[in-house]
This record gives sequence, structure tokens and C-alpha cells, in this order.
Amino acid sequence: MSATTVREASPAVLQSPRPAGLKPFLTWLGLCLLGFPLGGYLGNIVAGPVDGVTPALLGGALTGAGIGLAQWLWLRRRLDVGAGWIAATSVGLAVGLAVGAMAVGYETSRPKLMIMGAISGAFVGIAQGIVLRRTFSLWHVWIVASPPAWALGWLVSSYVISRNIDERFPVFGASGVVVFAIITGLLLMAGMRRAKSAAS
Repeated sequence: MSATTVREASPAVLQSPRPAGLKPFLTWLGLCLLGFPLGGYLGNIVAGPVDGVTPALLGGALTGAGIGLAQWLWLRRRLDVGAGWIAATSVGLAVGLAVGAMAVGYETSRPKLMIMGAISGAFVGIAQGIVLRRTFSLWHVWIVASPPAWALGWLVSSYVISRNIDERFPVFGASGVVVFAIITGLLLMAGMRRAKSAAS
């Protein structure tokens, strides 16, 4: 093999696939860390604490819109997901938070928060899963994974900070977002790898 051939082959040989897979994962994590708190603050400022049906609906809708927008910035490039994702997330969280908070009597103990989170996640997951059906082969897994991801988000936040809990925020804090983003991010990466394997 000539020196020229070695030089030409080296970039392909030495290039690791890990950074290519890690970058979209970290971007997803960063956007979730941006969208959840900003959406939550917006929902809390406008609707107030989640202590009734109306603030839950309004706060959930505004928070869901913020979360959906941040996630869509990633999904539109990676999975060609339309802007309907934002509306689906908004409606899903509005209904899910209203039903979930009412189901636990607006209580904020850890078990109640996890139940509320699971119910919120179920509605959000179904709404988002419908949007994902066209472009993401694991959309049905997304629906199933959403309730535990949201429940774990609330559980982790309840151990790390109390502000979101005491003020009855419509969504969990940054520590919970990290857990949520890891679970959903790994699922998205698995779906993208599956699609790539099927195409090759």
C-alpha cells in the first residue's frame, strides 16, 4: 500500500462513529433542559400553581407548548417531524396534567407526584406518538415509555429540589429533565439506528 493510499484511507479508518451518535443525543438533552424550565416558568407565571382544573389546563398547555417547541427544533431535523408536534405536546400536557392533578387531589407527596406524572406522560405520549407514526418506527415504544419517563422525572426532582413541588409547578425541575431526556434520547437514538440499518 502506498503512502498516498494510507493518507487517503486514514480519515475513514480513524473516524469513530461515537461522536456522530453522541452529538444528537447531547443536543436533545440540551434542548430538553431549555424547553422544560422555560415552558414551566411560562405556565406558572400565567396560570399560577396547579391547584385546580383551570390552572392545570392553562399551565399544562403553555408548558407543553414550550417543551414541544424545544423538542421540535431537534425532531424536525432528525426525523422530519412537523410543527404539529408542538400542538400535540401542548394539548397532551394540558389534558394530562388536568386529569393527573385532579386524580391525586392536587397533593404533592412523592407517590402522588409520580402518579400525576405517569398520567400526564400517558396523555403526552399518546399525542406525540400519533405525530411520530409517520417518521419514527418506534413510535409505539415512545407511547409506552412516556408515562414512566414523566413519573421518574417527578420522582428525581422531588429528591433534589423542592421549589417545583412547593410552588406546584406544571412540570418537574432540571434534575428530572435529565432523567427524562436520557430515557427518551436513548429511545430516539435506537430508532434512528434501526432506521439506518433497515435502509442499508
